[in-house]
Amino acid sequence: MQLTLTLCCLLMAAALGEAAMRKPKKQPGADGASPDKDGHATEKGDQPTVKGDQDTEKVTMPQTLSRGWGDEIEWIQTYEEALASSRASKKPLMVIHHLDECPYSQALKKAFVADPLVQKMAKENFVMLNVVHPIADANLAPDGQYVPRIMFIDPSLTVRTDIAGRYGNRLYAYESEDIPELITSMKKARVLLHTEL
Repeated sequence: MQLTLTLCCLLMAAALGEAAMRKPKKQPGADGASPDKDGHATEKGDQPTVKGDQDTEKVTMPQTLSRGWGDEIEWIQTYEEALASSRASKKPLMVIHHLDECPYSQALKKAFVADPLVQKMAKENFVMLNVVHPIADANLAPDGQYVPRIMFIDPSLTVRTDIAGRYGNRLYAYESEDIPELITSMKKARVLLHTEL
């Protein structure tokens, strides 16, 4: 069962990576577009929308860089910016690979946000990046493109493949019950390599 869900998450990651490369064509008046007061077409995603029934209303707002992993943490937008920030600040980079549709990613996100020590360490001791699309750097997937996957990069720009989780078949995977292992890995990552510093 777990292998099936992991395979499902891998396939979703590959499909989302391909879909992210394509941009949909904008066609006024088609598929959810509606004219504004001046007759111009507007798309559903242009503004926050309100969905609801008679009893409840749900407001959909634009997503922040945290993507729900901790709004108090300063998140970097791109991998390249994160590498530069890590080098300049001499703090290790923590890269969280996840998918919004993956139940393992969602469970880990919930546990990550709920743990005050993880949040404090992430905020104070790391340059933080979370990504939902594969990064072109093959060094960030030494054993595959599965999610959730957490990798650490030293300010010397060395991928810390020596810092792994507890799973032999997915070395850099962490699940919701693995927060103590993640804290241990974060502490290891704080001990910087001295190759280029």
